[in-house]
Amino acid sequence: MTAFKTLGQFIIERQKDFPYAKGELSRLLRDIGIAAKIVNREINKAGLVDILGDAGSSNIQGESQKKLDIYANEQFIAALRSGGECCIVVSEENDEYLVIDSDISKEANYVVALDPLDGSSNIDVNVGVGTIFSIYRRKSDTGKHSTNEDVLQLGTEQVAAGYVIYGSSTMLVYTTGKGVNGFTLDPSIGEFCLSHPNMTVPAAGTIYSINEGNYIHFPDGVKKYIKYCQVEDPDTNRPYTSRYTGSMVADIHRTLIKGGIFIYPPTTGAKKGKLRLIYECNPMAYIIEQAGGKASDGYKRIMEIEVRELHQRSSIFIGSMDMVLKAEEFMSSFSPKLFVKSFEGEVKIQ
Repeated sequence: MTAFKTLGQFIIERQKDFPYAKGELSRLLRDIGIAAKIVNREINKAGLVDILGDAGSSNIQGESQKKLDIYANEQFIAALRSGGECCIVVSEENDEYLVIDSDISKEANYVVALDPLDGSSNIDVNVGVGTIFSIYRRKSDTGKHSTNEDVLQLGTEQVAAGYVIYGSSTMLVYTTGKGVNGFTLDPSIGEFCLSHPNMTVPAAGTIYSINEGNYIHFPDGVKKYIKYCQVEDPDTNRPYTSRYTGSMVADIHRTLIKGGIFIYPPTTGAKKGKLRLIYECNPMAYIIEQAGGKASDGYKRIMEIEVRELHQRSSIFIGSMDMVLKAEEFMSSFSPKLFVKSFEGEVKIQ
């Protein structure tokens, strides 16, 4: 009989891989795992209670907040607050970063960035949703007031990142810079158990993931790449298959396991891209790079983009190394300047 290795056991075993191995990061990751189990429970019974639908408020991006968005946000913040290892929480659902100022957090050394419930609009139709998290070590001195310097760090400064996908099974996937490992929640014992050790994204894939409904608003480089994906060529296994769920976590989870590329490009309505750099693009980029893949904004590495704003947006091209490199080739052939609509309604580049 195969012995289970739980998330807690695995974290303790790998603690020596972390340069500040004092147990703080291990406890922080366990706190995130506990919150994920609580959120998973509510998602699984969401259809049976009054927790679906809009909450009647909007987040900083002007997006309608779902009830489960707010619930997930509260649960993760509560877990981080009670754990004592986190000094700042950055969340998609909060306008400003939250400083955790409590007796047990006075010596806290970590900043956590969260997308508490990615793809929440899909819950009503039973499509996979997820949580994305990213962990940084604070820059300011312990015991002093936290600053913007603690929050606006490059993606290369991440010490850990991960996501939880709530689907047919619930999985927590994370990295601390020593590869990527996946844990599946066993509901019979209430523990995340190691199920996908040393995850790697295939260098090449046959799936491209993009919202083609916005095709007319894409830059020419993206349009040309989509057409490339659709051309028949047996030598490169084209045409590729198109798969898009509208949930970044679900699409990238599939990409990590099966290979492929996920693209959320700039458009005429969102010229800098739409996904948030701190708590969506950077953590996913860290995970995919650790799994042997690549992540860029179409021109440069995601994790090297300067972070200037809390809710800064970016485009993203992420997944199998070969596919992202090919997409970058198409992007580099066209100017990255702003897009305008011509009088014929076509999108062109000035």
